[in-house]
Amino acid sequence: MSNVSLAALPNEIAKSLLEIGAVALRPNEPFTWTSGLKSPIYCDNRLTMTYPAIRDLVAEGFATIIRERYPDAEVIAGTSTAGIPHAAWVAQKLNLPMAYIRDKAKGHGKQNQIEGRVNPGQKVIVIEDLISTGGSSLKAAQAVREAGAEVSAVLAIFTYQFPHAAQAFENDGFTLDTLSNYTALIETAVQLGKVAEADVAALQAWRNDPQSFGK
Repeated sequence: MSNVSLAALPNEIAKSLLEIGAVALRPNEPFTWTSGLKSPIYCDNRLTMTYPAIRDLVAEGFATIIRERYPDAEVIAGTSTAGIPHAAWVAQKLNLPMAYIRDKAKGHGKQNQIEGRVNPGQKVIVIEDLISTGGSSLKAAQAVREAGAEVSAVLAIFTYQFPHAAQAFENDGFTLDTLSNYTALIETAVQLGKVAEADVAALQAWRNDPQSFGK
């Protein structure tokens, strides 16, 4: 696949995620997350692995962003576990070294948190599948920084666009770049008839104040 259009990418990725059920919207029958939070959206981007055309669209989207915005990248590092396959496909496309980052250091052997080789001073792209609060992604990026390398950006397939997540990335000094986002998802879902125009205001309100949804 040749380079994809970055302008069209958010809606194209959103359409693909909706079509395979990786993302589902239920504004009137909210999902309950593990935390107990009521949510109109459920996201499982691991389903993208099952569909060759979609996983290649994702990989080429990441590769295009890196070529155009982070051309000095030297290593592609996936977060454990969901970011690992996407990092591998992107690294292959760009002919770059690949590593992955555990959520914590191993308790045995060399006690590595980063598997593969990331050298001090190298410019690293961290690949994630989903940004919710951003906590796990920021933890992975911090591990790369602590190894003496530079995080050029954290790239993810999708973000809920929670304001506090964006603030957390800014506070920690990391750049976040995503293939698609909640805004594009709602827009695309309306176009496809998967949600009604009347539900858009409630869906947008959830992003700004998720604790109040369904109350």
